[in-house]
Order: sequence, then C-alpha cells, then structure tokens
Amino acid sequence: MPIFSYTALKQGKELVRGEITASNLKDAREVIRKMGLVPTQINEYVDVKAKKTQSLQSLSLSEKIDFISTLQILLTSGIPAVESLMFMEQEAAKKKIREMSKILKTQIMAGSTFADTMARYPQVFGYIFIGLIKAGEESGELEKTLDRIKDLLTKQANIKGKVIGTLMYPMFVVILAFFIIIIMLTFVFPAFKDMFAQQEKALPWITAMMINAGDYLKTYWFTIPIFIVAFVVFCILMVNWQPARNMLDKLVLKIPLLNNLILYSNYSNFMSVLSVSYDAGIPVVDCLHLAVITLTNSVLKNKMSGAIVKVQQGLQVSQALKSTNVVPRMLLFMVATGEQSGRLGDMLEKAVNFLDRTLDAIIDTMTKMIEPIMLLVIGSIVLVMALALYLPLFQSYMS
Repeated sequence: MPIFSYTALKQGKELVRGEITASNLKDAREVIRKMGLVPTQINEYVDVKAKKTQSLQSLSLSEKIDFISTLQILLTSGIPAVESLMFMEQEAAKKKIREMSKILKTQIMAGSTFADTMARYPQVFGYIFIGLIKAGEESGELEKTLDRIKDLLTKQANIKGKVIGTLMYPMFVVILAFFIIIIMLTFVFPAFKDMFAQQEKALPWITAMMINAGDYLKTYWFTIPIFIVAFVVFCILMVNWQPARNMLDKLVLKIPLLNNLILYSNYSNFMSVLSVSYDAGIPVVDCLHLAVITLTNSVLKNKMSGAIVKVQQGLQVSQALKSTNVVPRMLLFMVATGEQSGRLGDMLEKAVNFLDRTLDAIIDTMTKMIEPIMLLVIGSIVLVMALALYLPLFQSYMS
C-alpha cells in the first residue's frame, strides 16, 4: 500500500506533520480528516525502499549503541515501535540515527516486521544484530533482546578500546622514532660532514652510512612523503588482500604476548555472541554461525567454521571446539560441563566472564612490558646515532 506524508492543521492552529498508508490520495485525505486534522499538503512516497536502501549509511559502533539504548528504553516504557521510531526521527542527536529511524518507521507502517525491515540493510546493522532481533521478535522478547544487544555492543566497544589503547603507545613510539631518525639524518649529520672531512682517517662505516643517507634525503627529500604514502597503501592492500591477510593472521599468532591479545579478544567476542544468541533462544548451530562472524583472525575463523560443520553432523559443541586445537582448555571444560548438566547458557555466561578477566590480565601485562621495550627501542636508536657522531671524534683523539 502506498505511503503518504502530510502536513495538516490541528484545531485550526497547530501545524503537524506525519505519514500514513492509504490506497490512493483521496483515501489518504479522508484518513487525515478522520484524525481531526485539516490537510494542507499530501505527498506520496515514490519507491521509498529502493531510494533509501542506497542512501542509508552504515552506523559506527557508538551510533549502534545509541540507537539500541534509546529504542530499548522507549519500548520498555510501553511505547509502540512506530511511535518510538517517530520520536527518534525527531529527537535523536545524530543525523544518521534520525534518517534511519524514519526509514524503519516508514517500512513498518507499510506492513513489514521490525526484523524484516532491518534485514533489508545488512550493511548497516550486520547479520548478528539482525539475527538477534529476529529471534527476539519471534519469541515476544524484543525489549529483552535489545537489552542483550546493547550489553553485547557495549562489551565489544570496550574490548576494541582496550586493544587499540594497548597498541597505540608502541605505534606512537615507532612513528616518533621514524621522524627523529629522518631529522637526524637530514639536518644533524650533514652539519658534521665538513668537520669529519678534515680527518685523514677513513670514517667508521656507521658514520659514513649515516652521512650518505643524510645526503640522499637532503637531495631527494620528496622521497620521504612518497615512501610514507607507499607504505600506508601497501599496508592497506596487504590487509585487504586475502592471501596476505591469511599470512599476517598466522604470523601474529606466533608473536609472544601479541598472540594472546589477538586470541583472547577474538574468543571474548565469539563467546559473548554465542552466549547472548543462545540465551535469546536461537538454535545452537545458528548461534555458532553468528559467533563466527565476530572473529577477525582468518585462522580462527576457518577453524571455527570447520567446527560448525562437525556440530551439524551431530558432534557436541565442546568436542567440535576441541577439534580446532585453538580453544583454551578452560573454555572447553566449561562448555562440556554446561552440555552435560543441561545448563549450557549459564556456563557460556561464566565463560564470558572468565575471558573478560583473562583479557584484562593480558592487557595489563602487555601495558607493563611495552614501556621497557619501547625504552629499549628508543635507547638503541639514540645509541646508534651517538656512536655514528662520536666515533670519528674518538678516532681523532686517539691518533
């Protein structure tokens, strides 16, 4: 049925706007009048679904949390979904949330369910989000499911923040060290070049190398930004090129400390989605499919996908996970205990808490160890630069 937007007068004074469904323009005008309004303008939407699907932008993690939190509060307060979305369309602080609320409201008014409407935009909400909403709507526990999703997204945001925060310091130090080396080679070593040239003895190899590098960079300075851009583009291509991504994912799992951070951050997201979806009443195989989506490491994703196939063939979840040889024994024990006792949901929740504590401990350990490692890196750079500058002076004093 077509959707019409209207502008009308309420009690002959107040100007109101809204949307209704009607078979034609005449029926739309009649419906508006029955609402006690005097229509002043009525427009029919033309192919709303097609246009909006193209224009609807994806939401960031924080925007999804804002959207879900507001919607969950409104629905829990007893406000119908359409009215809740109408409120968000008018009052949400962020433009993308207002636009999305308008599109969802329009399609629900046209007869779609909440889950089916969201399923049209997987690039916006993601399959985990859509799957949980569908389960919640079918079970009649949409408000409770939204609360679960809110907690899940908040947890994912916290994990992401912790991991980024842990890696930010070494990245900053590496970038700082790069620019210090460039400045030393470009400006400091050339200033000592004439003084070193007065010495009769040959310069130490490290000093000669630094001076030659400085001369090159001073002459061909434009290669520095070219190198930086090329390096960034190379990294982006390697991350997006699947064969290179697979090699990188294998490599990080072999680096001490970093491998635990990658493993347990992936495990935490995996088990959180598994726990939330299982608690929402989704079949265990579908829960595993949703949980695998959260894995960012291709090695883990491939092995977990193989485990799902074994569960579909009749193997217990704990045995299928054990066959991957990448899941910690403590997790396997907890899942197996839950299956044997018939309390899998409770044990999955305990597993999530265990992973959260373990991940916090790993991040705390990495934070403490990164500082001395970075000091060692900076100290090594300073030592090399100092040796390159002072070795010729020591030679002149000894001769």
